[in-house]
Amino acid sequence: MGRSRYKIYQNNAPHFLTSTIINWIPLFTRPATTQIILDALVWRQQNRYFKLYGYVILENHCHFIIQSPYLKQQIHDFKAYTATQLIQYLELNKVEKILKQLKFFKKAHKIDSNYQVWEEGSHPQLLQNEEMLLQKLAYIHENPVKRGYVDQAVHWRYSSARNYMGSDALIPVYTQWWTKN
Repeated sequence: MGRSRYKIYQNNAPHFLTSTIINWIPLFTRPATTQIILDALVWRQQNRYFKLYGYVILENHCHFIIQSPYLKQQIHDFKAYTATQLIQYLELNKVEKILKQLKFFKKAHKIDSNYQVWEEGSHPQLLQNEEMLLQKLAYIHENPVKRGYVDQAVHWRYSSARNYMGSDALIPVYTQWWTKN
């Protein structure tokens, strides 16, 4: 997780996290780049003791509610994997403008790559009870509405709002905790 001052003390509880593209570059404006994130989330759920309670993907950042006994490592692995996949996609499709930005804004101490996709840290916040979890779910689901992208949260396709409204969703999320199911 890099140089974050945030710590994870309770892996057995859900955490709210934010992952931001370096310098807020709008990387998730194409379905293919967003699909990389979605595929990585599904794979982690199926293979890595990873519970995804909720998510939203916007053009330059993502919010997640996640639980895992190995949360710190999961976040690191997720960001490393998706960064590699995103760079490969950008190179393959010759998206030079974004590649130049990812190179320009790369931190000097990042010597293992020519590019930096994600900002360091994810600011994990422990969600201690159902009330806090509901509050964060409402926050992430309403994010596209507050930005004026959609009129209703359920209309934003890259969000778990559909999962909680009973609509067709792009990926599964863990909703068994929810008393209204």
